[in-house]
Amino acid sequence: MTWLDLPADHPFGVHNLPYGVFSTAGTTPRVGVRVGDDVLDASAVARIGRDAVGVGDGPDLTAAWEQPSLNPFLALGRDAWSAARAWLTEVLTDPVHEERTRPHLVPLAEVTMHLPVEVADYVDFYASEHHASNVGRIFRPDSEPLTPNWKHLPIGYHGRAGTVVVSGTDVVRPTGQRKAPADAAPTFGPSIRLDIEAELGFVVGGATTLGERVDLADADEHLFGVVLLDDWSARDLQAWEYVPLGPFLGKSFATSISAWVVTTDALRAARVPLPGQDPEPLPYLAGDGAYGLDVHLEVDWNGTVVSRPEYREMYWSPAQMLAHLTVNGATVRPGDLFGSGTVSGPEKGSRGCFLELTWSGQEPVTLDDGSTRTFLEDGDTVTLRATAPGPDGTVVGFGECTGTVRPAR
Repeated sequence: MTWLDLPADHPFGVHNLPYGVFSTAGTTPRVGVRVGDDVLDASAVARIGRDAVGVGDGPDLTAAWEQPSLNPFLALGRDAWSAARAWLTEVLTDPVHEERTRPHLVPLAEVTMHLPVEVADYVDFYASEHHASNVGRIFRPDSEPLTPNWKHLPIGYHGRAGTVVVSGTDVVRPTGQRKAPADAAPTFGPSIRLDIEAELGFVVGGATTLGERVDLADADEHLFGVVLLDDWSARDLQAWEYVPLGPFLGKSFATSISAWVVTTDALRAARVPLPGQDPEPLPYLAGDGAYGLDVHLEVDWNGTVVSRPEYREMYWSPAQMLAHLTVNGATVRPGDLFGSGTVSGPEKGSRGCFLELTWSGQEPVTLDDGSTRTFLEDGDTVTLRATAPGPDGTVVGFGECTGTVRPAR
């Protein structure tokens, strides 16, 4: 129950409470919490509630939430995150808080959303067996779809943190070298096989020291929340450059994330078993800490929903990804972000990138306006959406992750 006038099935009810960074006309960016179709000015409410349980006796949430990114809040760690969520829930459910809280609810239509975290490091994984198998069949039709290491470790690459952008930011078509198999030499120019990858991104908090690793059982101490993530991909640039070291310019020009970070606490009811791992992973990747998430994604291309991937199909768990990322002693820092890799399922309608959906351009997609596409054209807009089950039959919303392609410069 809540004193807010919200339908019980609202995807941004008090069971969700995702964090973001917002501003209004004439104000500086600061942390907000979405509830219904409003944004709660978190630092303002914390300031007047310094003596409330979980605030007056805990960390200085006011100072953390006054900042233009979630990083200071992420640095406080799991205990502070849990205390803050409990306090926010109390503030939004107990009528005693309504009078002083309601003035700090800002209609969503009046705010500008900003990048929610200052990304410290960005890693992208390759955790869908369906996606990896499809890509293998496309590029290596005469070989086994999966590489020999794929079922033994979560494969990933280190991306470019500085080009992670918030939903709504335009994406400029990248330029670089490309070489088709029949070409005698590479050419230079704008990508002609521009693609998307529908993913979840995991926001990390807390910190470790160099040489320390995050065990699988402790991964939840660092997994703060989840965003929608679009790993824009120039397939022609990628195909020419990725041997022998992997993705570089074909990926580094832009990665879009949604403006709202849905906390892992809000997704407890969405946890599901992994689909099954065979062979059993090595001990550092095995245990009860590995779980899947029942998240339903939707890929919209110029207003036409072309795919509905299911995250529960993913082979590797986010906890396993974090454990593997740090097993060599690599540090984590507040604001680290790692992507799941393309979310794809066994059916064509659940493929999470256009390389798979059009089978490398051989099977064009027809949009609702009658036009056809294989890869992205200038002016195209792609929007990712997602929901997950919440407690007691509720639905957890993620908002949108959207971007429009602009011509190369």
